[in-house]
Amino acid sequence: MYSKLEDLFNQAKISKKRMVLAVAQDEHAIEAALTAHQKGIIELICVGDKDQITQIASVNKLDLKGIDIIHEKDKSKCVEIAVKLINEGNAQILMKGNISTSILLKGVLNKEWGLNIGNLLSHFAIFEVKAYHKLLGITDVAMNIAPNLKEKVGIINNAVNYLAKIGIVNPKVAIVSAVETVSEAMPSTMDAAILSKMAERGQIAKCIIDGPLAFDNAISKISAEHKGIVSDVAGDADVLIMPNIEAGNILYKTLGFFTDSKLAAVILGAKSPIVLTSRADSEDAKLNSIYLAALGAN
Repeated sequence: MYSKLEDLFNQAKISKKRMVLAVAQDEHAIEAALTAHQKGIIELICVGDKDQITQIASVNKLDLKGIDIIHEKDKSKCVEIAVKLINEGNAQILMKGNISTSILLKGVLNKEWGLNIGNLLSHFAIFEVKAYHKLLGITDVAMNIAPNLKEKVGIINNAVNYLAKIGIVNPKVAIVSAVETVSEAMPSTMDAAILSKMAERGQIAKCIIDGPLAFDNAISKISAEHKGIVSDVAGDADVLIMPNIEAGNILYKTLGFFTDSKLAAVILGAKSPIVLTSRADSEDAKLNSIYLAALGAN
């Protein structure tokens, strides 16, 4: 059990991965990527407008020594080059630069040269929160707007499989809703009950699932005991599966802005992990996300 991101990242020496930054003329992304490169976490390939990249580096006093730069002004072509580098085995991590998420994902899902392996793409974040006794995963807060039952199975599988890659096996997965009882009037509770039974019957493997659980029940044993909930997951969850993107995004940003927490996040379900951070994310969050991608990349 890990309570700190640093402990997770230091569990074993991360073998250096190659990361390609698509449309690299982005001040925030390139700064985090260069820091990761200098720390020996990754080898960096920048794809984008070389003049703009060097100008950003000069203004911000960033060292581009030892960085491969592939010059391309067209943003869509930058994505194609970056994705093909991964498909050809020349890189293992994709990072979003100065380009819209929709254009990046269009390239990722390209049928001819994309990174689609038949899985649902989903966002996975892992938080170090001082008020909680271990690292806490949250999904999906940025990709799937209102996932149905089948999509929630995909979201769970993505999170569980990635956690296994980074050394957290058989995680406890809480299916979060507003209440801990099943109600036909609240569809998320119905999905939660079905997902829990699917796990019991082995239809979802390598994890323990319980739900519906309200947020307090999922992360507080005292709250669960007050409600009379007997559960291996309640109060000890490794992962929270949020009912929809609104609930997930609000929780993600609440933890990020209102608590003294650290976070890392990646997009899962493609051939390689994708680092897709927000401009509002801290520099530490961007660097931690690269760490998380490097730890689980093939």
